[in-house]
Parts: sequence; C-alpha cells; structure tokens
Amino acid sequence: CEMKTWKSILVPALIALVLPGIALAQAKVIKYAHFQPAKLDQPKQAAALAFKNYVEAASKGSLKVEVYPASQLGNDSATMEGLKMGTIEMAVVHDGPISAVYKPFMVYAIPYLFDDQTMAWTVVDGPFGKEMADDMTKKTGIRLFALADNGIRHFTNSKRAIKSPDDMKGLKMRVMTGPIWTKLVEPLGASPSPVPWTELPAALQQGVVDGQENGVTNILAASLYQSQKYITLDGHVYSWHAYMMNDRFYSSLTPEQQQIVRKGVDIAKVIHRGMTAAQDLNAPAILGTLGMEVTALSPEQVAAFRSKSQPPVKAWVEEQIGKEWVDKLFAQIEGYRKAK
Repeated sequence: CEMKTWKSILVPALIALVLPGIALAQAKVIKYAHFQPAKLDQPKQAAALAFKNYVEAASKGSLKVEVYPASQLGNDSATMEGLKMGTIEMAVVHDGPISAVYKPFMVYAIPYLFDDQTMAWTVVDGPFGKEMADDMTKKTGIRLFALADNGIRHFTNSKRAIKSPDDMKGLKMRVMTGPIWTKLVEPLGASPSPVPWTELPAALQQGVVDGQENGVTNILAASLYQSQKYITLDGHVYSWHAYMMNDRFYSSLTPEQQQIVRKGVDIAKVIHRGMTAAQDLNAPAILGTLGMEVTALSPEQVAAFRSKSQPPVKAWVEEQIGKEWVDKLFAQIEGYRKAK
C-alpha cells in the first residue's frame, strides 16, 4: 500500500518534470532575418516583432521565432543563399538581391509602373503576384508569401535640385546591386554605381557617389539626409520587401502551423505597408524638417522621366526574362486603370 502511495506521488511528478522538456524539444525555431535597425519605428522590426508575438502565442509555443535585425545573419546575398540552403528559415529582403536569385522579380523594377499604393498593392496581391510567387517557389525552393513596401523610390543627391532628366547628367548615383538598377539611371544621363546597402552611408559621406535612390523609410533608417541635401519625389519605382521562407522548412510544418505562419505574415504585411506608406505620403514634412530640400514633380514632369527611362528598361527586362512576365504585369496594370 505504501509503495502504491509513493508511485502515485512520484510518477505524476516525473511526468510534470519531463513534459516541458519534450514540448521544448519539439518546438521548431524560425530564424527570421532582416536588415533594418532593431527599433520599433522601423517597419521591418515592428512587423517582425508582431509576427513573432502572434506566431508564438497562436502555436502555443510549438513555433519559436528568433528575430535577427540589422544584417546580423549576413548581407543581402548571404541571406538569400541562407534561405535557399535552409540555414535561415525566414527573411524579409529587398528587390535587388531577390532578382539575382529569381530573375523574373526584376519586372517590378521597370520604372514608373504604378500611380499610387492602392494600385501597386492590388496588382501584387492579385493573380499576377500569386502566379509569380508560385513560380519562384518551384524555381528556387524559396516560398514567397507576400510583398510589403520598401518605399517609393526617389532620387536624392548632394549637388542640386533635380527637376528634369537634364539635371541628372553628370551625377554619380548609387544603385542597388543588380544590373536592372544600373539600366534605370543610365537613360537619364547619370552614372550608376552599385553599392551594397551596408556601405551606402559611408560612400555618400566620402563623396564616392553624389546621390542615390531610396524610399523615405530607408533614408531615415540610415540617416542619409545627413549627406544628401536634395530629394526629388519622382516615384520612379515602387520598391518591395518580400516575406520569404525556405520551402523545405515550411513543408515540414503541420497544416495548423503553416496557417499560423501565413496569418502572421498577413499581420506583419499590413503593419509594414502602413508604416512605410505613411512615411512616403508625408515625405515633404518628414524630410523637410530634417533639412532636405524637397522637390515635388507635376505629372507632366514625371512623364518626361518616364519617356526616357521606361522604354529602354522595359526592353532590357524583356531580353533578360522574356516578354511573358512583362506583358502579364502591364495587362494587370491596364486592367486596373480601366476598372477605376
């Protein structure tokens, strides 16, 4: 009788001690990389923490998210390689490095495509965006969940206000790594110079380049306003951050965990888009307060930039990836305009 009493006490106690260890061992870790500073005023970080909090709570601890901001797991190309190999489970990466791994993504870099955020979001969330995401998963082993704003890209420089393509002549402009970005500024008369994101602030401060092109979020994140006096709000490219996961890892999750991850991305995407769009739409006030001279362009002035830049870039992209993706994207844009 005494033995039974001890068993009735010890066995439940041992189970209580062992079960948490078993649960912990079964938790899948999602290493989540991005490149913005670990500050809550940065869209990538705010979205990443929201994803982490939602996923860990909704999965009851079966998924653990470790967020690595500020390029802690390597630069953009190293992160894309990590996603392919599976050494990094999840990452949010900008356009240039994605196009280096999956060439059709460069179609989004054709300049002056979208009229506003609503148009851009409708296209990338619609049939075109889904078809491209599915194709990317098949071709690369990287699952593309969603696109969030990397900001509407504008030209900045330290020399002069840019009001027409002629004002670009002779400027050394930093562009993202990837040939599409070189092709974007060449027709406007500037001299393109690919510089990795982590090296950009120093390149501007040291005068290696005169200017660059980025959205408001990234100008703030890297304090580029300290070396850039002028910004022209030409909106040449609606730049994207892609929410991506290694597909083998995603396939290893249970259907319930997969659904939780997708919902977490949806939450992160809305936060990310909202914060970035707010900064883009308030660019004159935000950057003007920081001492930049802001030049807003009329539709006619933007058209002058488009007429020089879009045709040659579009033709070059078609040479690189074929006409199919280009035609599909322009058809989606045209369909949106007609439906308005």
